[in-house]
Amino acid sequence: MPNTQLKKPLLACLAALSALTFHAGAQEAPPPQEKGPAPKDAMLHALAVNYDNPYRAMDATEVKAVLDRVFAYLDASTPAQLVSKTNGTPIARLDKADPDAVLKPGDFRLTSYEWGVTYAGMLAAGAATGDARYTDYTVRRHRLLAELTRLYLPAVKADPANAQAPIKSFLNPHALDDAGALCMSFLKAENLGVGVDYSQMVDVCGSFVTQKEYRLKDGTLARGGPDGKGGVKMRPLPDTLWLDDMFMGVPTIALMGKHTGNAKHYDDAVNQVLQFSKRMFNPKLGIYMHGYVEGMKDHPEMHWARANGWAIMAMVEVLEVLPKSHKGYQAVEAQLRAHARGLASFQDKDGLWHQLIDRPDSYLETSASAIYAYALARAVNRGYLDKEMYGPMINLAWNAVAGKVNAKGEIEGICVGTGMAFDPAFYYYRPVSVRAAHGYGPVLLAGAEVIEMNRRYRFGLNDSGFMYQGQR
Repeated sequence: MPNTQLKKPLLACLAALSALTFHAGAQEAPPPQEKGPAPKDAMLHALAVNYDNPYRAMDATEVKAVLDRVFAYLDASTPAQLVSKTNGTPIARLDKADPDAVLKPGDFRLTSYEWGVTYAGMLAAGAATGDARYTDYTVRRHRLLAELTRLYLPAVKADPANAQAPIKSFLNPHALDDAGALCMSFLKAENLGVGVDYSQMVDVCGSFVTQKEYRLKDGTLARGGPDGKGGVKMRPLPDTLWLDDMFMGVPTIALMGKHTGNAKHYDDAVNQVLQFSKRMFNPKLGIYMHGYVEGMKDHPEMHWARANGWAIMAMVEVLEVLPKSHKGYQAVEAQLRAHARGLASFQDKDGLWHQLIDRPDSYLETSASAIYAYALARAVNRGYLDKEMYGPMINLAWNAVAGKVNAKGEIEGICVGTGMAFDPAFYYYRPVSVRAAHGYGPVLLAGAEVIEMNRRYRFGLNDSGFMYQGQR
């Protein structure tokens, strides 16, 4: 028989075997070949294990049940409504700017940077679950903010110091916290075509992030610049980099590249990632320090978990819009992989990460763990990271985070807002609270991305270990 005829059935058999490799069910150790009575240690490997968190992949229905609790709580506790600050009566409609109108108080502010993340999380959850309630949550609040911007922006521009507005911190931003994450949510929603007029809001926040925020001489976003009175702001020291600002500013800068078509924003976003990383990334540990002061010779390295979350989240968001042909694309992707490897090495046995990542006697913290679950899952889904390595630890992280969502939909174990310090006590003793807004958006994002990951890939037990088992 000619060689070509022999090769065809052989190749067909090899292809069939390859297709079966990852699609078998749970595997166990092969049966012993010896005959006769089994020794007492024969089945010890199969003993039941009492894991603190589920040691398996949640299906989409289970993940959505967790997200639904969070949604129900947030929808009820963050009203999209105006009231009179004088007597608290509802204001159904405004025809002109009214200094007496304020947003009805809820558990969280609708214009905080944390809520920028929550708006993005609601959009992601809507896309992943097909449940329009999540998308509508963001659209309704964005529409209200757009209307308030239309009514109040002229007065705030005319008299920034004295004008009153329900969303003045956004209309007259003083820091990235006031504008960056909100702008990211507006640009993401605009890219989805949700039907809100974002033009005025993006003009406010986009111009602040890209043109007005203080920077070092090499263009790196920084705090502690001029105070406008001949002095310098102490935030907490002059020319200070906060790792948080990789997220507060850089995704918006990249999104502005897509929004405007101006490639200079892509260049800026890449430079921000690389310049923050040059100063603040510890390549031996694979994680970032929280704060850096330009001109200091030595820096105490406090590896605060949530700031590291903002950093890796910034990188996945930049890669989402950065053209693959951009000269800096591979450098950002390489930095993301280096950070992911470092974070993976510090995951706690039950799935979460510690408040100070490399100090296991600091408490386990929920918001950072949720951000890592989101960013790592997004990186797996986009092909930046290996699903075989990261998929199991992402599922473990999600299961642990899901366990922090109580019956009311509140999220427990979230570190409250945190400044920057050069000593460990500050981070060890930061309080936690279900009213810390920082964890809600990340949980929504993480759940949405885990749903997508587990739709693409199968994970299950193989000889008792939780493993990747192939494409679905």
